[in-house]
Amino acid sequence: MPVDQTKAIEQWERYRYCRDQGHIDFIKKADKCDDFFVGLQWSEADLAALKSQKRPAMTINKIISTLGTMLGEQIQNRVEILFRPKNGSPVDIAEALTKTWMYVSQENQLPWVRSDVFCDGLIRSRGFYDMRMTFGDSMKGEIKIELDNSKNVVIDPDADEYDPDSWNDVISTKWMTSSDIAILYNEEDAKALGTLDESQFLYGYDSIDQRKDRFGGSMLKAGFWQDQKSHEVRRSIRVIDRQYRMLDKQLHFVDVITGDMRPVPPHWDRNRIALLLEKGQGNINTTKKLVKRIRWRVTADTIVLHDEWSPYKHFTKVPYFPYFRYGTTVGVVENLLGPQEILNKSSSQELHIINTTANSGWKVEANSLVNMSIEELEQKGAQTGLVIEYVKGAQPPEKILPNSTPTGLDRVSYKAEEHIKTISNVSDSQQGFDREDVAAKAIAYKRQASSVNMTKVIDNLERTDFLLARNGLDLIQQYFTEERLINITHADVLRAPEEMTVNQVDPTTGAITNDLTIGEFDITISSAPYRANLEDSQFEQAMAMREQGLPIPDEFVIENSRLLRRAELVKTMQEQKAGAEAQAAADRQTRAEEAEIAKTTADAQLKGAQAQKAGAEAQTDTGQTDMMKMQAELQMERERLDMELAKMREEMAMKQQEMEMKLEMQAREHQQNAAIKEQEAAQNAQIREEDAVAKRAQMLRDSAATGQDQSTSRE
Repeated sequence: MPVDQTKAIEQWERYRYCRDQGHIDFIKKADKCDDFFVGLQWSEADLAALKSQKRPAMTINKIISTLGTMLGEQIQNRVEILFRPKNGSPVDIAEALTKTWMYVSQENQLPWVRSDVFCDGLIRSRGFYDMRMTFGDSMKGEIKIELDNSKNVVIDPDADEYDPDSWNDVISTKWMTSSDIAILYNEEDAKALGTLDESQFLYGYDSIDQRKDRFGGSMLKAGFWQDQKSHEVRRSIRVIDRQYRMLDKQLHFVDVITGDMRPVPPHWDRNRIALLLEKGQGNINTTKKLVKRIRWRVTADTIVLHDEWSPYKHFTKVPYFPYFRYGTTVGVVENLLGPQEILNKSSSQELHIINTTANSGWKVEANSLVNMSIEELEQKGAQTGLVIEYVKGAQPPEKILPNSTPTGLDRVSYKAEEHIKTISNVSDSQQGFDREDVAAKAIAYKRQASSVNMTKVIDNLERTDFLLARNGLDLIQQYFTEERLINITHADVLRAPEEMTVNQVDPTTGAITNDLTIGEFDITISSAPYRANLEDSQFEQAMAMREQGLPIPDEFVIENSRLLRRAELVKTMQEQKAGAEAQAAADRQTRAEEAEIAKTTADAQLKGAQAQKAGAEAQTDTGQTDMMKMQAELQMERERLDMELAKMREEMAMKQQEMEMKLEMQAREHQQNAAIKEQEAAQNAQIREEDAVAKRAQMLRDSAATGQDQSTSRE
């Protein structure tokens, strides 16, 4: 038997073992929970029985509202991932890593993916991220984080820990056409699978798709479907993607001084390794160490599509389990199935009793009716103002008394609803159903108590956040090794977008700024209320403090308001404040100059009076000649003072004109900036729309995400 075929059979046997050891049971449970969540809560047998008895089948879907509240609790509290240095690692690198993770989160719209994973966990008891590198949009590579269908992920049945690093393997299986296989792997294998007859598949219909729900096509027979446009008959083949651990000698970097070891990234070539050793100046060496590495094998029936060492330190799957106990996963919906069924059946029975009470039936003597037939009486017997004429001497028609409502039937529905609340830990307060007469503090206390009951569900979600950040940190340090520009858009609209260059090499010194590849870091997870709720709370508190007389600035109040263009409003207020301060400074300068002129004028007048007095005294003492001399000097002093006053007035007028021109230029600049921002906003909106279209197209091309990395790694 060929080696590849032996590997394919070995992989199939491992898949079958994992499938039969619990995954099939999980699929059945997940399907039922999915149905109950969307409102498909009656079995076909029960519906048929009720229909034959002309009984109603009511669905009072309390599950979707209950989970809606829990999802709302998760959405209202977002998490922030922070990296902290340890073992003497640089603080600035930790900050750069934190900002890089913010960039990765924004590029992958991680808050929304997180909500989807959380929802899968609540409904199915298992939610999964898929995290890997993609090179479709950039040769440098980008981290791609997506939601993975939990029904396609087959975990190690012998695993008893939450962290996948302790699992032996993880399997992902999906149905793919031969054309999909050709794109992601190779055309030869795709052609070989496409030309095989049904009987030639080793595992029969377990290798060929038997599902009936297909978009864009109609089923011909099991495993085949026909394209509506090309009328080409195609079939889907089961592809098994397995990541597993095995021992291997791997090259490691060794710090000669500290003895610390770090594995050499698998994608590094000899030149890159030599460059790092040269940069280490003899303090870094290499050695081979026996470690557990991840092997990545992809098969379809008896054909091996891919079999290489994984380029990653961790599995690409990151799980979320609401409740986890030694390998057993528990969600929320599965424990609500029983109460929900009781609620539906009891409500249907109540409605049936109400329906039958209106026309419970009649006792009629044979051939006694005159104005109607028995059939007409059956149909119209519950009408208001009904007149029944019967034969004289016959027994009058008698209405049959309806069955009384069984005692306690209404209590059954009530108890079922209470069971749903108790099991889910979702109270009326959380759903906003408290009575109006209940005090606000009491409502807040009840909501807080309910939130405490959900702590484990949220705690495990944060554990998943940690695993995701840990794997992401390794990917960043492994693949973000070249210089690149990181763009960060903050949630706070008042903060301008931020740019950061990482791994930037100084050509003169060789020093690297924001070297993401060095250092060791701890991961800190902090949760914060959703911005909308935080802003409402901050705004209300600020206004209350204002009413109490505290000097809360206008800018702070506006920043925490719900105004859409509050950033522009704050900037306008700041510019107006700056203009007012400039005007006030100009006014103060004008008043100071006017005071100086007044003082100079007074001094001049004083000097004139003194000169006149001195002149008079001189005329008395020395005669006419000295008097004329003093008068001439006095006139010259007056002319000098007049010239100084004129000059000061001219300078003051020029300064006033300059201030007015400056204020006018500031106003004009503000208008120009506003126009530029509006134009940039329109351009950015167009760019985002184009990017969204491009991303949707790329997602269609990358729909089979399981094998994407294998094809790119060979490149």
